Amino acid sequence: MPQSSLELYTSIVPSPRQTAFQEGGFHVFFHYGINTFTNKEWGDGKAPAQLFNPTRQSTDQWMEAVSASGAKGVILTAKHHDGFCLWPSEFTDHCVKNSPWRGGKGDVVREVSDACRRGGIKFGVYLSPWDRHEKAYGTGKAYDDYYCNQLRELLTNYGELFCVWFDGACGEGPNGKKQVYDWERYYALIRELQPEAVISVCGPDVRWCGNEAGKCRESEWSVVPSTLMDVERIAADSQQEDDSNFAKKDSTDSDLGSREAIAGAKKLIWFPAEVDTSIRPGWFYHKNQDRKVRSLKKLLKIYYNSVGANATLLLNIPPDKRGLISEADAARLKEFADYRKQVFASDKIKDGMNLWCAAPQDSRIYQLEQETSVNVIMLQEDIAKGQRVEKFTVETLTPEGWQIVGQGTTIGYKRLLRIPTVKANKIRVTIDECRLIANVSRIAAYYAAPLQDKSPQAAQESLSKDAWHLLSSSPVTIDLGKQTVIAGFTYAPAGAEAKPTTAFRYKFQISNDGKIWTEVPTNGEFSNIINNPVPQTVQFKEKVSTRFIRLDATSLSGNPAQVSIEELSVR
Repeated sequence: MPQSSLELYTSIVPSPRQTAFQEGGFHVFFHYGINTFTNKEWGDGKAPAQLFNPTRQSTDQWMEAVSASGAKGVILTAKHHDGFCLWPSEFTDHCVKNSPWRGGKGDVVREVSDACRRGGIKFGVYLSPWDRHEKAYGTGKAYDDYYCNQLRELLTNYGELFCVWFDGACGEGPNGKKQVYDWERYYALIRELQPEAVISVCGPDVRWCGNEAGKCRESEWSVVPSTLMDVERIAADSQQEDDSNFAKKDSTDSDLGSREAIAGAKKLIWFPAEVDTSIRPGWFYHKNQDRKVRSLKKLLKIYYNSVGANATLLLNIPPDKRGLISEADAARLKEFADYRKQVFASDKIKDGMNLWCAAPQDSRIYQLEQETSVNVIMLQEDIAKGQRVEKFTVETLTPEGWQIVGQGTTIGYKRLLRIPTVKANKIRVTIDECRLIANVSRIAAYYAAPLQDKSPQAAQESLSKDAWHLLSSSPVTIDLGKQTVIAGFTYAPAGAEAKPTTAFRYKFQISNDGKIWTEVPTNGEFSNIINNPVPQTVQFKEKVSTRFIRLDATSLSGNPAQVSIEELSVR
């Protein structure tokens, strides 16, 4: 890349609103609404407003959970695709004013925004442009007028917003038509009324990482071609229907910001990534997922692969029918925060916050406070001066000399590099490659103790596969080796990746002799697995005794699903 191009690249820096957003690091998403009471992920806009009736709603309890998690802000789903509004909108009857909750006088948006102020938490909103209830949807300007009226209500009635969040979902409305969204009109309204709010992820300020898998790229650049802001492209990649083949795409193989990727770009922009994912398999609360809350180990992996990889994390925590954060979710959030506090409270490096202006191949040695164990290295760039590091190496001093313990590519606002546990009193960091001069603002070293996983799943005993005998692969039929009492089973898509052949609907059967089979009553569907291909545990209503088990599964297309013995366990 010519020197002039590098100088142009390094001139791209974040706006103040983008800087504040990236510094927040970790935010909480609340999916809550009519779907909470219909037990659906996506409503069709036909559920009556009267169904919305939380019995014990306490947004202060929500904020207690948020504060305990260490998150800096929340984004409330003020309206999802079903069109039901969590505030008393003047422009629709499909909202809380026609529900029995609070006698029709309630306002969820007000209660959440007020609770945020009391708790010192930043407040933002998600207003889905897709509305499956509103008759004007698909009519062009008439619907845009309707949508902007609702957006104006949210922008003017609930104090300062730190984020207005959009997705690109664009399906059919009640008239069978699709809407062409007037994004520029939406953006202009936000800039007018909430100039400090970032617009994410169908917006100009924050970029979607490209999946809901809880991870971003190994090399996540904040400076990228402006074409990535193309909302039509984002919309095309977004989920269009709840049961569509929307795989959990792995975006780690995509190169957005290398020298080669940006060489032909007409315009470069600062466009940092956000990782959005849910603490449960679904985005809305479902009681049958209370035992499927992500483990501490999985949450930490998500944290390292998002906040620790130059992205922000938006973690969904869905309130339940009571209007409370479930006990399981609240406990896991606290466990998640407590562990992070334990790790990051004690930086082992002296003077790691001195600005280091590093040229390519420059090294700096950092003295630890004493010889101690470390296994996490934190690196940060001063993003006010751009993002410049392309490759770095970390070494520790041993009696045999300097030994490489870890390497990475980009740094950006924050990089958390996990290394094998080593005992050291000195660490050397080398900036192998960078664009002009790298502005490294901090180097830190920490020790993360081995995990003590307290998840409900961890407390259960899995039946050893040593005694299993595979009788058939389609459907999967297994001889457990002896008569066994089981309470359920767990299914996990291979490689945590959804494919067209991934199991979607299923029948689970048992037999004592391998000849006469009885179906165990279940809901018969792996809920939202196409969008969120994580292990799903199915709990039976009652324990059953059996020697043989059979899983007969079909894909979304109705064709037989591919299920391997490695993907199935019983409990």
